[in-house]
Amino acid sequence: MAKLPDFEGLAIFAKVVELRSFAAAASELALSKATVSKAVSRLEQRLGARLFNRTSRRLALTDAGQKLAERAARLLVDGEAAENEALAQSVAPRGLVRLAVPMTFGVKAVAPILPDFLEQYPDVAIDLHLSDAMVDLIGEGFDAGLRIASLPDSSLIARRLCAMPRYTVASPAYLKRHGRPTHPMHLAQHKCLGYTYLSTQGVWHYTNSAGEQASVRPAGSLRVNNGEALVPALLAGLGIADLPDFIVGDAIASGEVEVILKDWKQTEGAVHLVTPPGGPRPARVEVLADFLAKHFSIGKGRRKS
Repeated sequence: MAKLPDFEGLAIFAKVVELRSFAAAASELALSKATVSKAVSRLEQRLGARLFNRTSRRLALTDAGQKLAERAARLLVDGEAAENEALAQSVAPRGLVRLAVPMTFGVKAVAPILPDFLEQYPDVAIDLHLSDAMVDLIGEGFDAGLRIASLPDSSLIARRLCAMPRYTVASPAYLKRHGRPTHPMHLAQHKCLGYTYLSTQGVWHYTNSAGEQASVRPAGSLRVNNGEALVPALLAGLGIADLPDFIVGDAIASGEVEVILKDWKQTEGAVHLVTPPGGPRPARVEVLADFLAKHFSIGKGRRKS
């Protein structure tokens, strides 16, 4: 495998050429004079040529040094520019944020507030990716994502934004025809509408106030990979569904569907902002995180059933 260029040696060499002094270069770079001298000597050994003719009073470039000086100076300038640009992006909110969000929540809750964010931060751009599938943030190069679930253990850094309760619901017409289940295990005798990406692998888990637990794997004639796609079948009275507040909350409020199993609660879900692990997040990601946290304040959207 070929060795990388000695970028440090080239940058130090360029600074010596610029200032015409080993001592001045050492002072500006906050290095010892010996470190600067060793870096130049290391570069000379690697290239097999002297770069300077040195006397006690004069420092002059050799032919080899003159040929290298311009390229080394350009390398130093480009390196400083790249570092300054990266530093500026980490300090000031600027650049592109790739954000992965569940489909319906993204359309209903995130997209409507993005104009306010973009107006506040005109130098930040958003690439909004909408999918209910579990996105690999690191592998697919996302800066952040929103997850609506009880998060499993993960290397991702998670920030809880707000609670997101789920409700087991059915239309009045369905309940009139098929009866109202009063225990989770009764769901096995009912038609249920399924969601592909449920974090609990298609099992609905319940707990009551006495601490009794029940789990059921519902079955029915419709299974989808987007929760909102269940709503037409739900309203048509084709089955019972288990859906989060942001999808079914309005239908509950209007009376189009009713919450059942009110004495039983499911594991409390929440909206989380997740980001890849690593060093400090760029300012553009930090301001978006703070904006979302402020909007989706803790407890927002909780409905009494």
